[in-house]
Amino acid sequence: MEKYLYLTIDIVSLLLPLLASFYSKAPFYKTWKYLLPAIFITAVFFTVWDEIFTHMRVWGFNQRYLSGIYIGALPIEEILFFFCIPYACVFTYFALNHLIEKDYLFPHQELISSALILILLVMGMYYFEKVYTGLTFVFLGLFLAFQMLKLKPRYMGRFYFAFGCILIPFFIINGILTGSFIEGEVVWYNDHENLGIRMGTIPFEDIFYGMLLILMNVVIYEYLQDRERYRALMRG
Repeated sequence: MEKYLYLTIDIVSLLLPLLASFYSKAPFYKTWKYLLPAIFITAVFFTVWDEIFTHMRVWGFNQRYLSGIYIGALPIEEILFFFCIPYACVFTYFALNHLIEKDYLFPHQELISSALILILLVMGMYYFEKVYTGLTFVFLGLFLAFQMLKLKPRYMGRFYFAFGCILIPFFIINGILTGSFIEGEVVWYNDHENLGIRMGTIPFEDIFYGMLLILMNVVIYEYLQDRERYRALMRG
């Protein structure tokens, strides 16, 4: 039934990565103790953001494609999105790290981050009156600056490579949610609060919103693993 479309998207997005997590040569499930806190912390941040934007009518939801269960102003499917999609994306990041030994973008990761930080902060401040554009660009720019200057991670080349691969299913899933292949849309956007640029049916800002969502999960996931390795080293 069409009212379960969004819920079906959540479940299908999670199902294959979850099953593949038990592959013996790359047991992703063994990293759940780092992943689950990362997903939960990030989901809380994005759920609060989502709730505020829904009340502000920056975006909203088409009841035609929803089960009808809400928590606050958000359909349960939207909240599940912040758990299912990050799981699938961090699994993809993990799997690509396992399959591809060389970090091809490592020599360029600081240049990529620096360029993104500059462009995002300048555009975010310039378009700050457009709430979705302004906050998304500024939040991502500041978070990239924080992890680059404070955390100094060595995995950003791998993250950028994985994100480029993730954009393929992103355009399919987000395309459906924004009205591609279906009548109407699951999630609608107020174009007064964004640049009005669409890639098919997908708002341009969604790429950077998605990048921030995935990056926050990866940063916390990697941080918790690094902390565990450091403690083990100190004990040993």
